[in-house]
Amino acid sequence: MAGKMVVLTIRGLEDMFAPLLQKWVGIVRLKKVHAQIVKFSLAQSSFLMTKMVDICDKNGEIEYATLLFKQVVEPNSYLYNAMIRAYTHSHLYISTINVYKQMLRDGDPQGKDPIFPDKFTYPFVIKSCGGLLCLDLGKQVHVHACKFGWKSNTVIENSLLDMYIRCDNLSDAHKMFEEMSGRDVISWNSLITGHIKLGQVRRARAMFEEMPEKTIVTWTAMISGYTRNGFDAEALDVFRRMQMEGVEPDWVSLIAVLPACAQLGALELGKWIHFYAEKNGFLHITCLCNSLIEMYAKCGSVSQAWQLFDEMLERDVISWSTMIGGLANHGKAREAIVLFQEMQRAKVEPNEITFVGLLSACTHAGFLDEGLKYFDSMRKDYNIEPGIEHYGCLVDLLGRAGHIDRALETIKNMPMEPDSAIWGSLLSCCRTHSDLEVAVIAMEQLLELEPDDAGNFVLLSNIYAKLGRWNGVSRMRKLMRSKSMKKTPGGSVIEVNNVAEKFTSGDRCNPYTEVIYWILELLALHQSGYGNVLETLLEDASESI
Repeated sequence: MAGKMVVLTIRGLEDMFAPLLQKWVGIVRLKKVHAQIVKFSLAQSSFLMTKMVDICDKNGEIEYATLLFKQVVEPNSYLYNAMIRAYTHSHLYISTINVYKQMLRDGDPQGKDPIFPDKFTYPFVIKSCGGLLCLDLGKQVHVHACKFGWKSNTVIENSLLDMYIRCDNLSDAHKMFEEMSGRDVISWNSLITGHIKLGQVRRARAMFEEMPEKTIVTWTAMISGYTRNGFDAEALDVFRRMQMEGVEPDWVSLIAVLPACAQLGALELGKWIHFYAEKNGFLHITCLCNSLIEMYAKCGSVSQAWQLFDEMLERDVISWSTMIGGLANHGKAREAIVLFQEMQRAKVEPNEITFVGLLSACTHAGFLDEGLKYFDSMRKDYNIEPGIEHYGCLVDLLGRAGHIDRALETIKNMPMEPDSAIWGSLLSCCRTHSDLEVAVIAMEQLLELEPDDAGNFVLLSNIYAKLGRWNGVSRMRKLMRSKSMKKTPGGSVIEVNNVAEKFTSGDRCNPYTEVIYWILELLALHQSGYGNVLETLLEDASESI
């Protein structure tokens, strides 16, 4: 009877403290309540410690949660699960696995009150295996889940599917998918995302079409997959089809499709997305505004990009860097430098991308002194170590200014191996300044890095021609013929009636080829001063149409 009274008293005290440990309790108040719990000799209460660990998890106080957990001599399954959950949320995956191992040791059937992992344990343990990219460990945990009878739990099955995908093991992921007791939309989305991650876009599309029910997450995954793998036209097609099927885009799907608009020059669709985002109250989302700014800049509408930038409520370093890069690419070097100075006054710390845009602006405008100053400022003022992109800008800056020898010296002193872009930039500068000696050095390097690039041979041939070295020109042409090399034709994209049309130099397969060349001839006539003839021909053409 006395023992019963003690148990009732402890439960009563636990019930007394439980309301004080609500989820919204801050860490300061939690410590005060903890002090009272210790005072009442309840520090070994797994019930109260579980609630406290959950509060620590929500407040990001993982060290305090660890302290609480370690003080309990015999934690129950609820406390174990709370600690496993907290470690996983904090991405401390090794700690998650260690607590799980401890739980298995305490689960010895021969021991007192054995503890077994349950359906709340495995999703987080499996996620930790995926976070560690440890396939062997994940397979062991998979066996454990089956052993303890959780093979047919949908949440655990989806966790296992995600783990295999994270570890790039799509064969086991497919096997898991086929054996699942109840596939849901999460299962399908995970497998589609897995194929996209490995660049298997066709396989992902096949599953997408087979999927019985699609959510906005499914559509967004497919759009994003196409965009990331360079299938921009397909991304726009899926985006339009999504709307035709009555699925309203959210801000995530807008961000997914905007890079495709930028690459294809689909300005009208980009403007529609801007209007849609404004109408639906999405423009307070900084990352969406950043994507819109990049789209406008890449589509040639830098003024609209700047207008949106000025209207932004909050700007991060990506906002500033994107706008600086956009101005640089449109020849507005002085404006880019002024904007960088505003960024400094706004106390926004620049990053590597910021300086790529800034150095690019100086390069295109020929601002040698400013470019050298900002290159030195990276390391001196911001402790940013220049990368290969920054050195590429520096070499181009020096080369364009005619400092070919200094550019070559910079390449030789780089802390990393120069790539083909840097040597190609130097070769191009050599053509501008007729420096055959350095051009030959650059060409020797390019022959090793990209031996089949015809453009480099053409550049060197042009340098020989400019200097009247016709033997060199002949030698280059013979080399190109011996390698059966052809220069990659140029191309362009233009948006017509909301469809991105691609044109390639010399392409005669386009169904409108004859009309296109006819219009080009008319424009040439107009430039030659035959304006009246042009008007007459256009009138005749319109009548025939």
